[in-house]
Amino acid sequence: MLPPRWVRRVVLAPLVPVLFLLVVTGLPLVAIVAAFASPFLPGRWRPLRLLALFIWALAVESAILIAMFGLWVASGFGRNLADQRWQAAHYVLMRWYLALLVHAAGRLFDLVFDLDVEEARFPGWQERWQSPESPVPGDAPPAVDTATTPQDTGGVAPPLVVFSRHAGPGDSMLLVHVLLQVGYRPRIVLRSVLQWAPGLDVALNRLPSVFIAPDAPPGSGRTAIADLAGSMGPGDALVLFPEGRNFTLQRRSRSIAKLEDEGDHDAADRARQMRHVLVPRVGGPLTALVAAPTADVVFVAHTGLEDLSGMADLWRGLPMERHVEVKAWRVPADEVPQDHRGGESWLFGWWRRVDAWLVERVDAPDLPDAVVDAVREGDFRPPED
Repeated sequence: MLPPRWVRRVVLAPLVPVLFLLVVTGLPLVAIVAAFASPFLPGRWRPLRLLALFIWALAVESAILIAMFGLWVASGFGRNLADQRWQAAHYVLMRWYLALLVHAAGRLFDLVFDLDVEEARFPGWQERWQSPESPVPGDAPPAVDTATTPQDTGGVAPPLVVFSRHAGPGDSMLLVHVLLQVGYRPRIVLRSVLQWAPGLDVALNRLPSVFIAPDAPPGSGRTAIADLAGSMGPGDALVLFPEGRNFTLQRRSRSIAKLEDEGDHDAADRARQMRHVLVPRVGGPLTALVAAPTADVVFVAHTGLEDLSGMADLWRGLPMERHVEVKAWRVPADEVPQDHRGGESWLFGWWRRVDAWLVERVDAPDLPDAVVDAVREGDFRPPED
């Protein structure tokens, strides 16, 4: 059960910097124990890598909580937090926070990021890396594909509705990180349980985001999506995961079986034709498209972490030594169907395109060849990179 907000602010949030101080105080002993245990465990220095990430995450979390407390005081003890000035300050903090975490995870776990996200960019985002507000001063900007130039927006970034694949640990964090780096202000719909994380809880409850409780009334999620999408302006981006949950082979099999049991054989056939994604739930995405008819749509596919679905997988996978690829496609608003039937068919078509991109990059020999052939012979193939 989630504690009330005042408990989370008065008790949970202050515990983070206190815990950081305690860990730092006992760091020599903890580091010696981790270093001693490392040679006896598989992998290269797993305990030390995890300890380093834990301390780094605590330090960053403590810093952002203290900074947000300062913003709360400076904004008139919270009275003016909704003003544009203070909203912008929180987005800057979020950009630094995620950039530092992604940077540390890449270094400690041997992750290489290949971000082909040029189509999702904010005009002039490259100049941001030359400014004093660059999220990681001295670091190079994310690697992007500059072979093509997205549609000229006249210096104004249209609002976005972002539909992303959901697979592997931290993919939502990586997606929000990418959007912030290319100049957008993300709006997110999350599960209420994520408010146990103090930094996330404080920041996103001050920004245009919504936490959905498990016992929320039916339809409340779509209402929240409609409100967030309908109030977007230039530079805003609503992030949705149409699958609703992380992809695993077990969930794929269960979803197909459920569709067959319900008698929806057409949907089950469509699910079988998609190898690396779950069937999208169209209710939330179509609600967002109707509420934001002037928004461009960006589809995001990513690969590299999909087989790490639990803590045991993460432990066995360290150090990861992985190549994480992210690909984005933009669809202009005037090419997005506004009717339900057309929108559903269009969404499924694009989801096939996401899956086809994954088929070219992910090896999953435990799936039948007929499934692979069905995807490769589909009508929706991604353009050549």
